[in-house]
Parts: sequence; C-alpha cells; structure tokens
Amino acid sequence: MEAQVGVSITVAPPALPVYAQPECPGDGYMWSPGYWAWGPDGYYWVPGVWVLAPEAGFLWTPGYWGFVNGGYFWHGGYWGPHVGFYGGVCYGFGYGGRGFYGGRWEGGHFMYNSAAWHVGGGIHNTYVDRTVIVNNNNRTSFNGRGGIEAQPNASEQAAMNEHHVQATSAQVSHQHTASMNRNQLASHNGGHPSAMARSTVGGQRFSSSGTAIHSPAAHPAAAPQHAAPAMQHAAPQMSHSAPAQHAAPAMQHSAPPMQHSAPQSHGGAPRGGGGGGGHRR
Repeated sequence: MEAQVGVSITVAPPALPVYAQPECPGDGYMWSPGYWAWGPDGYYWVPGVWVLAPEAGFLWTPGYWGFVNGGYFWHGGYWGPHVGFYGGVCYGFGYGGRGFYGGRWEGGHFMYNSAAWHVGGGIHNTYVDRTVIVNNNNRTSFNGRGGIEAQPNASEQAAMNEHHVQATSAQVSHQHTASMNRNQLASHNGGHPSAMARSTVGGQRFSSSGTAIHSPAAHPAAAPQHAAPAMQHAAPQMSHSAPAQHAAPAMQHSAPPMQHSAPQSHGGAPRGGGGGGGHRR
C-alpha cells in the first residue's frame, strides 16, 4: 500500500442518516451513495444521487473516512471495472460494506437488480436477486478504531490497482452545491440533513421518507417516486481549517479531483476550501 499524506480531521463523521432512494431517472444511471463531506464549517451531507457512468462497464466505488494515527482521513471514490474497498461502510442500495449488488454490465448495457435499486417501469433491463442483499443496520460512517474494523480482501485489492476514472463533473458539481447549503451542515441539522437524496444532479429533491420537497426540472424520464429502502452512504472531505497532518497508509487509490487539502489518492468534493479531503493514487 502506498503511503498518503493529507490533512486529518480530529472529529469523527456523524452516523449515516436513513433515507429512501429516489426512482432511477433512466437507463444508464448509476447510484452514487450520499456521504458526509468536510468543509470550513465542518461536516456536511452530500445527498445520494443518480449519475451517468463515464463509460460502459464502469462501476462506482464510494469514498470513505478512515481513522489512522489519531485522525480521520478521506479516501475518495472512483469509477472502474470493479468495485473496490470502501471501508466496510454500509451505504445501502447495493453497497452493504463488502462488494456491490446493485446490478451488472452485460454486453454494454447495465442490468439493474430491482431488489437493491429503485427502478421504475420505464427501465426493462432488470433482474431480481435477493440472495445478495445485506441487511446491515450499522450506520457507522468510518473505518478504523471505534468504527468499522475492515480490511480489503484480495479481490478488492485487485480492483484498487485497476485503471480508474475520477468522479465526474456532475458529481463534483453536486458536492459543491451541497457545500453551499447550510441546511446540510451537521452542526446545523444535528445529523439529519434537509436533503438526503436527489434523483439527478440539480434535479428533484426528496425528504428522508422519499416524498418530493420541490420539483424543479429533473430528467425527462423521471417518474413519481416511491420509497425504496436504503442503508446509507457516507464520505467526506478534508478541509483547510483542519488540524494536524499525518501520514496515513492508503487503502484506496484514485479519487475525485476536488481536494484542496490532500495531494494523492481519492477525491472528495469542493467547497470553498474543503473539497473532499481526499487523496489520489
């Protein structure tokens, strides 16, 4: 594992909130779990959202917080042919802490597992596999001492070393928008953000029960929402205002580019000076 150097946060990220997954807006969209990001004003929630994969055959590995050497470090998410290690964090919706069961690519088309993801009647490339569903009520949002004690297995290690693509511009924009909304700050909402999930970037917003709060222009294929159960998402950033720096062994590679506070490894997202606090491989 390559060593990473980044800004460490001395306060643990909040527990993952419980919310419903909006209906998939159209074929080709993939679920990007929500997570806690770090900015100048502390942790803020980045809603889960449906985003288009950057290319056929790619899956999203969520980012995660890891506790190392007395601080919390962000390991950014990435796109790649296989899902790698995401800290053992149970984000729900196909990400139960180990592996991925939201669907699979077949012949250049994504097949949705409707037992894990909330797909509507307009999407016909679906299947049902309930045997892989993980019912994990652990809402802990970080890996390491005091959190989830998990280490990458052989297949996750292999996935970490594959060709990766950083978070898309839509994902970066989505995190930036969340960073500008004070209602998303943990210090303001007590760990219960006003917007927990969205159907698309900049699209319709949903409450924790899946009820539409408002309906600006969303994807034209978006349909009325039902609530699909979900576990959770989590992942944050490192800020310029964060304290001490330490060297942290990297469990992840590749990450979105929106970090101001960390040179390598995974990405997070922007926010004034907060970004995602990630490191890139």
